[in-house]
Amino acid sequence: MAQGLIRRADVDLVRERSRLDEVVGEHVMLRTAGVGSMKGLCPFHDEKSPSFHIRPQLGHWHCFGCGEGGDVISFVQKINHLSFVEAVEMLAGRYGVQLHYEESGTGRDGDRPDFGTRRRLLDAHAIAEEFYREQLSAPASEVGRRFLAERGFDRAAAERFGVGFAPEGWDAISSVLRKRGFTEAELKASGLVSEGQRGVYDRFRGRLMWPIRDITGNTIGFGARRLLETDKGPKYLNTPETAIYRKSHVLYGLDLARKEISTQRRVVVVEGYTDVMAAHLAGVGTAVATCGTAFGEEHVKIVRRVMGDSNPSAGLRLNTDGRGLGGEVIFTFDGDAAGQKAALRAFEEDQRFVAQTFVAVEGSGMDPCDLRLAQGDAAVVDLVESRTPLFEFAIRSVLAQVDLDTVEGQVSGLRMAAPVVARIRDRAMRPEYARRLSGWLGMDERTVLRAVHDAARTQGQPERGTHRGDDPYQPRTSPDQRDGRPSMPGQGERGSDGGTDGAGDDGSMIPVARLADVVSRRDPVGQVEVQSLAVMLQAPMMLSVDQVGALPDDAFHVPALQGVWDVMLAAGTLLEAVDGTLSPARYLDQVLEIAGETVHPLIVEIANLQLPARDEEALGRLARSLLDRLSELSITREYSVLKQRLQRTEPSDTERYQEILRRLSEVQEKRRSLHARDN
Repeated sequence: MAQGLIRRADVDLVRERSRLDEVVGEHVMLRTAGVGSMKGLCPFHDEKSPSFHIRPQLGHWHCFGCGEGGDVISFVQKINHLSFVEAVEMLAGRYGVQLHYEESGTGRDGDRPDFGTRRRLLDAHAIAEEFYREQLSAPASEVGRRFLAERGFDRAAAERFGVGFAPEGWDAISSVLRKRGFTEAELKASGLVSEGQRGVYDRFRGRLMWPIRDITGNTIGFGARRLLETDKGPKYLNTPETAIYRKSHVLYGLDLARKEISTQRRVVVVEGYTDVMAAHLAGVGTAVATCGTAFGEEHVKIVRRVMGDSNPSAGLRLNTDGRGLGGEVIFTFDGDAAGQKAALRAFEEDQRFVAQTFVAVEGSGMDPCDLRLAQGDAAVVDLVESRTPLFEFAIRSVLAQVDLDTVEGQVSGLRMAAPVVARIRDRAMRPEYARRLSGWLGMDERTVLRAVHDAARTQGQPERGTHRGDDPYQPRTSPDQRDGRPSMPGQGERGSDGGTDGAGDDGSMIPVARLADVVSRRDPVGQVEVQSLAVMLQAPMMLSVDQVGALPDDAFHVPALQGVWDVMLAAGTLLEAVDGTLSPARYLDQVLEIAGETVHPLIVEIANLQLPARDEEALGRLARSLLDRLSELSITREYSVLKQRLQRTEPSDTERYQEILRRLSEVQEKRRSLHARDN
């Protein structure tokens, strides 16, 4: 069966078994902050005082500083820059949940392995990596150690990047894996062996080995460098496409670079494994490389996800330190014809980025590895900092193909370069580069401007800035990020972290509620309402069914809080949570499932609100007193409305007048009953 979306029941089981405090505690120093609550410094923004709260029993977290929040899956997504499915799979592996996949009907994930197969393939690669690393120290691996030393890499560098050596034998790794219980079918599926007439044999022999890892650090393949003269194979040989390795979906070094990429909002794309090593060792910790393929659409998606490349504004705008405001993607290429061709391919992908794209080319054509060896670490850093806007490099590369000393060459250059200028995303930059192009060509400025304008019109470029709602590369939450199910009515497309603004059906921005925006801390009534919602979400078992059941549908005065109450009632299981037949965590999940995107983050924030109670006994007293106070406020409002209505009603309207008096009497009775219960 084609593998698609993860079965909903399995996702729920992953949430249930995952320990939020354990997962978050690996990244945040947590300390107790009241009953059932912990807090620490937010890992998603800089702060000096802790505003990041988690409630392990509910399985939810929220930062009151930056507004981010969600459940254990969204935390793993955000902290590791993973997709929803990847985060679920990571947690499932950690907590021993067997995942099952349903047919998606789209073919998008049709080649995903089942969870058991994936685990076996990852185990095989972990064993292989350890084996290759050990072999690098063997006497027969001298050729590999010499190769590294000649390029400025010592033993510590090799260990840092997991570099190893594959022996010359035909069954070295296959024998190791067989002894560890792997079948021949599993060996074939791993890509570590090839198959001949006499059976399987090691794919990698007598080669230096670089482990290729996914973003979480799992080894999923290898890149192998030819070292021996007797080896007639290609200079570089990679793992073939397998169930866990697709070269177009992987960037070498991303597991090491992702944190710095996210922090600096900069990624440096180099051409090879040794270039990544050299860049990192030189202090450029954001360097990554493709694995035997050109930088393409899937690589763009990976980089955008890690960088948070979702700012709808585009165009080349620099910060005070010279860096692009929307982040930077810097490509390093050799200065030869192949490098120029690669730069032009990269320019095509540039249109998929919001971040600014640049190119860094060393004048004499040295790559980062050669440059570090010849001139030291500082030269590599200087190369990156001397970057040039990619579209400028693309224009100059096009012009280098013609003879600008002839009229024919100038005209040909204009025809080739005008479409490049027309594809610059920031329309404000086009006239300036058209003027520069006229200077490089030695042609009349108006002629060049007209050619660029015509090229833009031919390409269908918009006359105005593209609206966010029309941007096909603007990240939007797909159904599989919400357990593979379509949105509930009125739910909209909500990001899994629930902490950012959403886009409406017309592409307009939908304001997302924050607690500080809807309730003043100096509003005593508002604070009672907020804390009442908090205890019902966090500790419903501290309340009585009678107490909660007595609350009216319009129990809240603050409109946004009434909206939260509406969703809680619509879930239909609050009383089950109160009487203990439904866990608070499951009830909260049910509430969040049907919450619209504007109220969703508000519910998460309230569910993580720290309540003024030192222990469970104090929390119980607080919960009951809050609900009583909420009921009293609701009764008082109802009584006031009825009194005003009575004053506006003529006694001669006997039927209406008597009805209001009857309702006033009922409200007074509710108040007496409430006070009697308190006493």
